[in-house]
Amino acid sequence: MARQYEVASLMLGDEGTKAADYANYFVSYSYLYHQKQMLTDEKRMRAYRDAMVGNGALFAGATVLDVGAGSGILSLWAAKAGARKVIACEFTSMADHARTLVRENGYSEVVEVRQCAVESLELEKGTVDIIISEWMGYFLLRESMLDSVLYARDTFLKPNGTILPNRARLYWAPANLRDERDARLKDRADAMADFDAFAHDLRSSDGLDFFCLRKAYAREQTDYYLRQAQWLECREDQLLAEPALVRTFDLYDVTREDARGVDDAPFDFPNVPFTAVSAFLGFFAVDFDTDGHGNDLPRCVELSTAPKDGYTHWGQQVFYTPAHTDYSAVGALTPPGNGDDEEEDNKGNKAQDFFPSSTTGSLSLVRQSNAVRLYDVKVDIIDNNKHQPGGNDIKTTTKKVPHLGTELERHLSPPRARKNSEASPASRLLSPFLPPFESERREKEGYEAPSLG
Repeated sequence: MARQYEVASLMLGDEGTKAADYANYFVSYSYLYHQKQMLTDEKRMRAYRDAMVGNGALFAGATVLDVGAGSGILSLWAAKAGARKVIACEFTSMADHARTLVRENGYSEVVEVRQCAVESLELEKGTVDIIISEWMGYFLLRESMLDSVLYARDTFLKPNGTILPNRARLYWAPANLRDERDARLKDRADAMADFDAFAHDLRSSDGLDFFCLRKAYAREQTDYYLRQAQWLECREDQLLAEPALVRTFDLYDVTREDARGVDDAPFDFPNVPFTAVSAFLGFFAVDFDTDGHGNDLPRCVELSTAPKDGYTHWGQQVFYTPAHTDYSAVGALTPPGNGDDEEEDNKGNKAQDFFPSSTTGSLSLVRQSNAVRLYDVKVDIIDNNKHQPGGNDIKTTTKKVPHLGTELERHLSPPRARKNSEASPASRLLSPFLPPFESERREKEGYEAPSLG
């Protein structure tokens, strides 16, 4: 099957394929506690309610398809807005709860709940006036549900039918999250101290050497603490520049191939030295403002997950830069010389030439080949000092956007996301054995396990 049908191939695949996708992705949406997290997101709820109930003339007498209906709240609002028929398509057993809500709220004659994937929905083609869906994942694309909305558009929507939201915008911004990043570095150092103490005790008690696995364990901890996206609720004053718009998705003409990701979208923050950037933030906004004929809606609505717009359950996805990009970070590597701008290394490179004086580069979101609901985020930073003597290349950094419920991807964006002030969960029983960052130092210096014989 062609790759633009990757998600459809999951939904229409054999029983084993569908069961694996359900276990890794859908299962969390079958729980009321997870639905409640979304239902108590005030900005999310207000945006969808205002976009539907506030545009009653659009919905009056319409046939509406709700893709990924969940609890059925959007279907109920479509009915309240005047829809003649609403098909609430929900893959999980949450469909049972949706039926209860529809019945108890008196909309059984209007809303029909179907428990199936939209890719297997039995519905006459080209018979839907409006498609509604809350398909957005963390950093917009995670979960790849946009594919299902586009399948519904291409299969069931009438010519000039309406899709809500009709536009999505992806944003990228540099941020000062040094304290948060240093906390992650400390957590990693504590984890390595824990491993060292464990391996030391095992060698002492049983004569078995686990230090041979130390490098592999260190890689795991680096991936967990530093190379995966983290959910945070950031403040506007933590941004170092105005966010860059890196991609717009118009749902009336975007293709499923487009929905696979973002390729080398440029960004430029000319007044932000790369040394000041301890993290990048990724977030999005969606618009409910245009019908299928290209006309502006009477009630235009924006739902934004930017820091300036306050809390949503999506928060922002944080991608930390390596610690050595910030000379003042705890445990940072030393730039050429001794850190003094006038010092030079043995190749004549000055400290001020070591990193770009502005933050320019490109961003890619690449769907993982073996897990189509997950994305890798790749950031290329351009060295704008290359014209200067001693200009340096900045290595590409790839960050994984983990998937809710996948055991091997230790997710940092759980269903019940932490607020900014809450501590990261970590078990650090043995962390006092080494001071903070001692494990980092040992690793850099080629640490050799002590002989305890």
